[in-house]
Amino acid sequence: MEYVFLGRTGLKVSRICLGTMNFGPYTEEAESFKIMNRALELGINFFDTANVYGNMWDAGGVGNTEKIIGKWFAEDKSRRNKIVLATKVYGNMGSAPNESKLSAYHIKKACEDSLKRMQTDHIDLYQMHHIDRNTPWEEIYQAMEQLVKEGKIIYVGSSNFAAWNLAEAFYKAKERNFLGIVSEQSIYSLRNRQIELEVIPACKNFGIGLIPWSPMGGGILCGVLEKAKEGRRMREPLQKSVEKLRPQIEAYENLCKEINLKPADVALAWVLNNPVVTSPIVGPRTVDQLNENTKTLEIKLSGDILKKLDEIWPGPGNQAPEAYAW
Repeated sequence: MEYVFLGRTGLKVSRICLGTMNFGPYTEEAESFKIMNRALELGINFFDTANVYGNMWDAGGVGNTEKIIGKWFAEDKSRRNKIVLATKVYGNMGSAPNESKLSAYHIKKACEDSLKRMQTDHIDLYQMHHIDRNTPWEEIYQAMEQLVKEGKIIYVGSSNFAAWNLAEAFYKAKERNFLGIVSEQSIYSLRNRQIELEVIPACKNFGIGLIPWSPMGGGILCGVLEKAKEGRRMREPLQKSVEKLRPQIEAYENLCKEINLKPADVALAWVLNNPVVTSPIVGPRTVDQLNENTKTLEIKLSGDILKKLDEIWPGPGNQAPEAYAW
Protein backbone atom coordinates (compact mmCIF):
# COMPACT_ATOMS: atom_id res chain seq x y z
CA MET A 1 0.00 0.00 0.00
CA GLU A 2 1.13 3.53 -0.76
CA TYR A 3 0.65 6.38 1.73
CA VAL A 4 0.44 10.12 1.14
CA PHE A 5 0.03 13.19 3.31
CA LEU A 6 -3.52 14.45 3.76
CA GLY A 7 -3.31 17.92 2.28
CA ARG A 8 -0.94 20.23 4.10
CA THR A 9 -0.98 18.12 7.28
CA GLY A 10 1.61 15.68 8.57
CA LEU A 11 -1.00 12.91 8.61
CA LYS A 12 -0.40 9.97 6.26
CA VAL A 13 -3.33 8.13 4.74
CA SER A 14 -3.53 5.18 2.39
CA ARG A 15 -3.78 5.89 -1.33
CA ILE A 16 -7.14 4.11 -1.27
CA CYS A 17 -9.90 5.20 1.11
CA LEU A 18 -12.47 2.64 2.25
CA GLY A 19 -15.96 4.04 1.79
CA THR A 20 -18.67 2.50 3.94
CA MET A 21 -21.85 3.82 2.35
CA ASN A 22 -22.93 0.29 1.35
CA PHE A 23 -22.67 -1.01 4.92
CA GLY A 24 -26.24 -1.61 6.01
CA PRO A 25 -28.34 -0.93 2.90
CA TYR A 26 -26.47 -3.29 0.54
CA THR A 27 -23.87 -5.10 2.64
CA GLU A 28 -24.89 -6.88 5.81
CA GLU A 29 -22.99 -6.48 9.07
CA ALA A 30 -21.02 -9.75 8.85
CA GLU A 31 -19.72 -8.98 5.35
CA SER A 32 -19.01 -5.38 6.38
CA PHE A 33 -16.78 -6.71 9.16
CA LYS A 34 -14.93 -8.92 6.66
CA ILE A 35 -14.39 -5.95 4.33
CA MET A 36 -12.94 -3.81 7.14
CA ASN A 37 -10.72 -6.67 8.32
CA ARG A 38 -9.43 -7.17 4.81
CA ALA A 39 -8.84 -3.44 4.42
CA LEU A 40 -6.50 -3.52 7.41
CA GLU A 41 -4.70 -6.55 5.98
CA LEU A 42 -4.19 -4.66 2.71
CA GLY A 43 -2.75 -1.66 4.54
CA ILE A 44 -5.76 0.62 4.05
CA ASN A 45 -5.77 2.93 7.05
CA PHE A 46 -8.29 5.52 5.82
CA PHE A 47 -11.99 4.78 6.48
CA ASP A 48 -14.76 7.17 5.47
CA THR A 49 -18.38 7.26 6.60
CA ALA A 50 -21.13 9.77 7.41
CA ASN A 51 -23.75 10.12 10.10
CA VAL A 52 -26.56 9.86 7.52
CA TYR A 53 -25.28 6.58 6.06
CA GLY A 54 -27.32 3.50 6.79
CA ASN A 55 -30.09 4.55 4.54
CA MET A 56 -29.80 8.23 3.74
CA TRP A 57 -32.99 8.02 1.68
CA ASP A 58 -34.94 6.87 4.74
CA ALA A 59 -34.58 8.94 7.93
CA GLY A 60 -35.30 5.81 9.97
CA GLY A 61 -32.08 4.22 8.79
CA VAL A 62 -29.61 7.04 9.27
CA GLY A 63 -26.75 6.26 11.63
CA ASN A 64 -26.78 2.52 10.96
CA THR A 65 -23.45 2.52 9.12
CA GLU A 66 -21.69 4.28 11.99
CA LYS A 67 -23.23 1.69 14.33
CA ILE A 68 -21.77 -1.16 12.25
CA ILE A 69 -18.33 0.46 12.46
CA GLY A 70 -18.79 0.89 16.22
CA LYS A 71 -19.60 -2.80 16.66
CA TRP A 72 -16.49 -3.66 14.64
CA PHE A 73 -14.36 -1.49 16.95
CA ALA A 74 -15.96 -3.08 20.01
CA GLU A 75 -15.09 -6.57 18.73
CA ASP A 76 -11.38 -5.66 18.86
CA LYS A 77 -10.49 -2.34 20.48
CA SER A 78 -6.99 -2.36 18.93
CA ARG A 79 -8.54 -1.69 15.52
CA ARG A 80 -9.42 1.91 16.32
CA ASN A 81 -5.83 3.16 16.53
CA LYS A 82 -4.91 1.49 13.25
CA ILE A 83 -7.09 3.72 11.12
CA VAL A 84 -7.77 7.35 10.27
CA LEU A 85 -11.51 7.61 10.88
CA ALA A 86 -13.51 10.15 8.88
CA THR A 87 -17.19 10.93 9.20
CA LYS A 88 -19.50 13.80 8.25
CA VAL A 89 -21.99 16.30 9.64
CA TYR A 90 -24.75 18.25 7.86
CA GLY A 91 -27.40 15.75 6.80
CA ASN A 92 -30.90 15.48 8.22
CA MET A 93 -30.79 13.27 11.32
CA GLY A 94 -34.40 13.79 12.37
CA SER A 95 -37.48 15.94 12.06
CA ALA A 96 -36.64 18.63 14.65
CA PRO A 97 -35.60 22.10 13.38
CA ASN A 98 -31.96 21.80 14.48
CA GLU A 99 -31.18 18.24 13.42
CA SER A 100 -29.33 19.19 10.26
CA LYS A 101 -26.95 21.74 8.72
CA LEU A 102 -23.95 23.41 10.40
CA SER A 103 -25.17 25.45 13.33
CA ALA A 104 -22.89 25.19 16.35
CA TYR A 105 -25.84 23.56 18.12
CA HIS A 106 -26.11 20.79 15.54
CA ILE A 107 -22.36 20.29 15.05
CA LYS A 108 -21.87 19.65 18.78
CA LYS A 109 -24.78 17.22 19.08
CA ALA A 110 -24.04 15.45 15.79
CA CYS A 111 -20.42 14.89 16.80
CA GLU A 112 -21.37 13.44 20.19
CA ASP A 113 -23.97 11.19 18.57
CA SER A 114 -21.44 9.93 16.00
CA LEU A 115 -18.94 9.18 18.76
CA LYS A 116 -21.55 7.10 20.60
CA ARG A 117 -22.60 5.18 17.50
CA MET A 118 -19.00 4.41 16.54
CA GLN A 119 -17.99 3.62 20.13
CA THR A 120 -14.91 5.83 20.02
CA ASP A 121 -13.71 8.92 21.89
CA HIS A 122 -12.56 10.89 18.85
CA ILE A 123 -12.99 11.40 15.11
CA ASP A 124 -9.81 11.94 13.12
CA LEU A 125 -11.37 13.86 10.22
CA TYR A 126 -14.70 15.61 10.78
CA GLN A 127 -16.13 16.67 7.43
CA MET A 128 -18.88 19.15 6.61
CA HIS A 129 -21.03 17.15 4.19
CA HIS A 130 -22.21 20.23 2.29
CA ILE A 131 -21.87 24.00 2.42
CA ASP A 132 -24.34 25.70 4.78
CA ARG A 133 -25.10 29.10 3.29
CA ASN A 134 -27.10 30.25 6.33
CA THR A 135 -24.46 29.69 9.03
CA PRO A 136 -21.49 32.09 9.29
CA TRP A 137 -17.95 30.77 9.36
CA GLU A 138 -17.43 32.38 12.78
CA GLU A 139 -20.08 30.05 14.22
CA ILE A 140 -18.91 26.95 12.35
CA TYR A 141 -15.28 27.41 13.34
CA GLN A 142 -16.17 28.24 16.94
CA ALA A 143 -17.88 24.85 17.17
CA MET A 144 -15.04 23.00 15.42
CA GLU A 145 -12.38 24.68 17.53
CA GLN A 146 -14.22 23.66 20.69
CA LEU A 147 -14.39 20.03 19.52
CA VAL A 148 -10.65 20.11 18.79
CA LYS A 149 -9.94 21.50 22.27
CA GLU A 150 -12.06 18.75 23.82
CA GLY A 151 -10.15 16.10 21.84
CA LYS A 152 -13.30 14.91 20.09
CA ILE A 153 -12.00 15.72 16.60
CA ILE A 154 -8.51 16.28 15.20
CA TYR A 155 -8.90 17.63 11.66
CA VAL A 156 -11.70 19.41 9.80
CA GLY A 157 -12.66 18.60 6.23
CA SER A 158 -15.33 19.53 3.71
CA SER A 159 -17.38 17.77 1.09
CA ASN A 160 -19.22 19.12 -1.95
CA PHE A 161 -17.76 22.62 -1.55
CA ALA A 162 -17.26 25.02 -4.44
CA ALA A 163 -13.80 26.51 -4.95
CA TRP A 164 -14.86 29.88 -3.57
CA ASN A 165 -16.23 28.14 -0.46
CA LEU A 166 -12.79 26.59 0.06
CA ALA A 167 -11.08 29.93 -0.43
CA GLU A 168 -13.38 31.67 2.03
CA ALA A 169 -12.97 28.87 4.57
CA PHE A 170 -9.17 29.02 4.22
CA TYR A 171 -8.91 32.73 4.95
CA LYS A 172 -11.55 32.72 7.70
CA ALA A 173 -9.54 30.01 9.47
CA LYS A 174 -6.32 31.99 8.99
CA GLU A 175 -7.93 34.99 10.71
CA ARG A 176 -8.58 32.78 13.74
CA ASN A 177 -5.16 31.07 13.72
CA PHE A 178 -7.02 27.82 13.12
CA LEU A 179 -5.83 25.10 10.75
CA GLY A 180 -9.21 25.03 9.02
CA ILE A 181 -10.15 22.72 6.18
CA VAL A 182 -7.46 20.16 5.30
CA SER A 183 -9.41 18.04 2.79
CA GLU A 184 -12.25 18.30 0.31
CA GLN A 185 -14.35 15.29 -0.63
CA SER A 186 -15.81 15.90 -4.06
CA ILE A 187 -17.43 13.94 -6.85
CA TYR A 188 -14.80 13.20 -9.50
CA SER A 189 -14.52 10.62 -12.23
CA LEU A 190 -14.17 10.34 -15.99
CA ARG A 191 -17.90 10.92 -16.09
CA ASN A 192 -17.87 13.96 -13.75
CA ARG A 193 -14.94 16.29 -14.45
CA GLN A 194 -16.38 19.71 -13.57
CA ILE A 195 -14.11 20.16 -10.57
CA GLU A 196 -11.12 20.41 -12.93
CA LEU A 197 -12.27 23.97 -13.60
CA GLU A 198 -11.84 25.43 -10.11
CA VAL A 199 -12.02 22.97 -7.19
CA ILE A 200 -8.88 21.02 -8.13
CA PRO A 201 -6.81 24.21 -8.69
CA ALA A 202 -8.10 25.54 -5.34
CA CYS A 203 -7.12 22.34 -3.54
CA LYS A 204 -3.65 22.51 -5.06
CA ASN A 205 -3.23 26.18 -4.14
CA PHE A 206 -4.43 25.94 -0.54
CA GLY A 207 -2.87 22.58 0.31
CA ILE A 208 -6.23 20.84 0.65
CA GLY A 209 -6.27 17.09 0.14
CA LEU A 210 -8.68 15.90 -2.55
CA ILE A 211 -10.74 12.82 -1.71
CA PRO A 212 -12.84 11.92 -4.77
CA TRP A 213 -16.13 10.19 -4.15
CA SER A 214 -17.85 8.09 -6.81
CA PRO A 215 -14.60 7.66 -8.81
CA MET A 216 -16.39 5.02 -10.86
CA GLY A 217 -19.15 7.36 -11.95
CA GLY A 218 -21.85 5.91 -9.73
CA GLY A 219 -21.53 2.55 -11.51
CA ILE A 220 -21.45 3.95 -15.06
CA LEU A 221 -17.73 3.11 -15.37
CA CYS A 222 -17.91 -0.38 -13.87
CA GLY A 223 -18.85 -2.42 -16.91
CA VAL A 224 -22.47 -1.45 -16.47
CA LEU A 225 -23.57 -2.85 -19.83
CA GLU A 226 -23.12 -6.33 -18.40
CA LYS A 227 -26.42 -7.38 -16.88
CA ALA A 228 -26.48 -6.40 -13.20
CA LYS A 229 -28.33 -8.70 -10.83
CA GLU A 230 -27.85 -6.94 -7.49
CA GLY A 231 -26.64 -3.83 -5.72
CA ARG A 232 -26.89 -0.16 -6.54
CA ARG A 233 -26.42 -0.74 -10.28
CA MET A 234 -30.02 -1.98 -10.40
CA ARG A 235 -31.45 1.36 -9.27
CA GLU A 236 -33.69 3.10 -11.79
CA PRO A 237 -31.75 6.42 -11.92
CA LEU A 238 -28.59 4.58 -12.97
CA GLN A 239 -30.41 2.64 -15.65
CA LYS A 240 -31.72 5.93 -17.10
CA SER A 241 -28.18 7.34 -17.13
CA VAL A 242 -26.96 4.26 -18.96
CA GLU A 243 -29.42 4.81 -21.78
CA LYS A 244 -28.51 8.49 -22.00
CA LEU A 245 -24.76 7.80 -22.11
CA ARG A 246 -24.81 4.49 -23.98
CA PRO A 247 -22.57 5.56 -26.95
CA GLN A 248 -19.84 6.80 -24.56
CA ILE A 249 -20.17 3.75 -22.32
CA GLU A 250 -19.88 1.39 -25.28
CA ALA A 251 -16.76 3.19 -26.55
CA TYR A 252 -15.28 3.11 -23.05
CA GLU A 253 -15.95 -0.56 -22.44
CA ASN A 254 -14.57 -1.45 -25.87
CA LEU A 255 -11.37 0.45 -25.09
CA CYS A 256 -11.04 -1.40 -21.79
CA LYS A 257 -11.36 -4.70 -23.64
CA GLU A 258 -8.64 -3.63 -26.09
CA ILE A 259 -6.17 -2.97 -23.26
CA ASN A 260 -7.36 -6.05 -21.34
CA LEU A 261 -8.39 -4.17 -18.19
CA LYS A 262 -11.67 -4.10 -16.34
CA PRO A 263 -13.66 -0.86 -16.71
CA ALA A 264 -13.75 -0.26 -12.95
CA ASP A 265 -9.97 -0.64 -12.74
CA VAL A 266 -9.40 1.84 -15.56
CA ALA A 267 -11.76 4.36 -13.95
CA LEU A 268 -9.99 4.19 -10.61
CA ALA A 269 -6.51 4.23 -12.19
CA TRP A 270 -7.49 7.36 -14.13
CA VAL A 271 -8.48 9.22 -10.94
CA LEU A 272 -5.30 8.07 -9.19
CA ASN A 273 -3.28 9.45 -12.09
CA ASN A 274 -4.16 13.02 -11.08
CA PRO A 275 -1.33 14.32 -8.83
CA VAL A 276 -3.72 16.49 -6.79
CA VAL A 277 -5.79 13.47 -5.73
CA THR A 278 -5.04 12.14 -2.25
CA SER A 279 -7.21 9.04 -1.87
CA PRO A 280 -10.23 8.12 -3.98
CA ILE A 281 -13.04 6.48 -2.05
CA VAL A 282 -14.01 2.95 -3.02
CA GLY A 283 -17.26 1.52 -1.73
CA PRO A 284 -17.04 -2.26 -2.05
CA ARG A 285 -20.03 -4.47 -1.33
CA THR A 286 -17.81 -7.55 -1.00
CA VAL A 287 -14.27 -8.50 -0.03
CA ASP A 288 -13.57 -9.55 -3.63
CA GLN A 289 -14.46 -6.07 -4.86
CA LEU A 290 -12.09 -4.53 -2.31
CA ASN A 291 -9.26 -6.83 -3.42
CA GLU A 292 -9.87 -5.79 -7.03
CA ASN A 293 -9.94 -2.08 -6.14
CA THR A 294 -6.61 -2.29 -4.35
CA LYS A 295 -4.89 -3.97 -7.29
CA THR A 296 -5.61 -0.83 -9.30
CA LEU A 297 -2.63 0.85 -7.61
CA GLU A 298 -0.40 -1.28 -9.85
CA ILE A 299 -1.98 0.04 -13.07
CA LYS A 300 -0.21 2.86 -14.91
CA LEU A 301 -2.12 4.26 -17.86
CA SER A 302 -0.03 5.33 -20.86
CA GLY A 303 -0.27 8.78 -22.41
CA ASP A 304 -1.98 7.26 -25.45
CA ILE A 305 -4.67 5.61 -23.32
CA LEU A 306 -5.20 8.81 -21.32
CA LYS A 307 -5.72 10.69 -24.59
CA LYS A 308 -8.30 8.15 -25.78
CA LEU A 309 -10.13 8.40 -22.45
CA ASP A 310 -10.23 12.18 -22.83
CA GLU A 311 -11.82 11.73 -26.25
CA ILE A 312 -14.53 9.45 -24.85
CA TRP A 313 -15.11 11.39 -21.63
CA PRO A 314 -13.98 14.97 -22.39
CA GLY A 315 -13.32 17.32 -19.50
CA PRO A 316 -13.30 21.13 -19.60
CA GLY A 317 -9.86 21.02 -21.21
CA ASN A 318 -8.15 23.25 -18.68
CA GLN A 319 -8.73 25.08 -15.42
CA ALA A 320 -10.80 28.26 -15.31
CA PRO A 321 -10.66 30.74 -16.94
CA GLU A 322 -8.40 29.27 -19.64
CA ALA A 323 -11.02 26.58 -20.31
CA TYR A 324 -13.45 29.15 -21.65
CA ALA A 325 -11.49 32.37 -22.23
CA TRP A 326 -8.44 33.33 -24.26
